[in-house]
Amino acid sequence: MDRVALRGLKARGHHGVFPKEREEGQTFIVDLTLGIDTRAAAADDDLTKTVHYGIVAEEVVDVVQGEPVDLIETLAERIAQQCLKHAGVQEVEVVVHKPDAPITVPFDDVTITITRSRA
Repeated sequence: MDRVALRGLKARGHHGVFPKEREEGQTFIVDLTLGIDTRAAAADDDLTKTVHYGIVAEEVVDVVQGEPVDLIETLAERIAQQCLKHAGVQEVEVVVHKPDAPITVPFDDVTITITRSRA
């Protein structure tokens, strides 16, 4: 399986369990790795035979900006399911970063990583 990766997609969302997170929102960063078969697209040099990663990126940002959820686990699942709606995507790895998580000690980042597939 071939891989198309999108790194550092940024969007503001209102996800979290605390009222301040829901009210003020924060930046979330998403990394995606799409598992697809690119042979037909490469052979014919044809965008319609692969996944249009620009459209996928827009859809992921829409999910992050959309309906708030409590957990980044839920957000990651919604992103994965959106990616799998594309016929060519057989598998997706989603990493959701929450660099401004409400943690009381110094930290660099909080992430959740999930992998989902059609199988």
